[in-house]
Amino acid sequence: MPLQGHNILAVIPARGGSKGIARKNLRKLCGKTLIAHAAECARQIDWIDATILSTDDTEIRQHAKTLNIDVPFIRPQALAGDRAKSIDVWIHAWHSSETHYAKTFDISVLLEPTSPLRMAEDIKNAVELLINTPADTVATVSKTPAHYTPHKTLEISGQGYISAYLENGMQYSIRQNIPDYYHRNGVCYAATRASLLNEYNLMENKCAPLIIKRPLVNIDEEMDMQLAELLMQERQAP
Repeated sequence: MPLQGHNILAVIPARGGSKGIARKNLRKLCGKTLIAHAAECARQIDWIDATILSTDDTEIRQHAKTLNIDVPFIRPQALAGDRAKSIDVWIHAWHSSETHYAKTFDISVLLEPTSPLRMAEDIKNAVELLINTPADTVATVSKTPAHYTPHKTLEISGQGYISAYLENGMQYSIRQNIPDYYHRNGVCYAATRASLLNEYNLMENKCAPLIIKRPLVNIDEEMDMQLAELLMQERQAP
């Protein structure tokens, strides 16, 4: 069911390789793989016209099929390495999906499995923000804790001494004096066709922020899996 006349594509990128955690996208969190968590969120939204998985890996492809996720192509090896950019993977998936379904998608969302604490509401809010504002793209962000901001960042000189990253950084010992900063949390990116495919624009121009205030985890290391499991259990508790 189109949303305000827009055909919408959901892309789940899941390559086979991973440095921090082996076979990361197939790891289970509360009994379900990271891929399954992403797919379930997309499945809850009736105006997503197609949900596809982009992978270079045979095992991941077979797993996706058990989840009833379309895998209409195998991702080229050139887009499967550590240095492959998300925007290039997304563009390839968008073009390939249009060829497969023989239709044009006006909007697409990118749902990285490594952000398993997303909710369907996050995707809905991102797309509605994209449609209802002049933005060309939307990215979900979280507020950066004060002790991780540039004002608190330190450097170590070649002589081995500590110095502030910012010229006046040592003056910001009180966090209330530090301005707000935000960072990408990977929950959802949304883009118009013209912005991503024609302008190669993901966040460079007219990208609206969707601020998510609840705790989130981006899976890079084993400790992230443990924390995500704890947060997910708390969310599921009656």
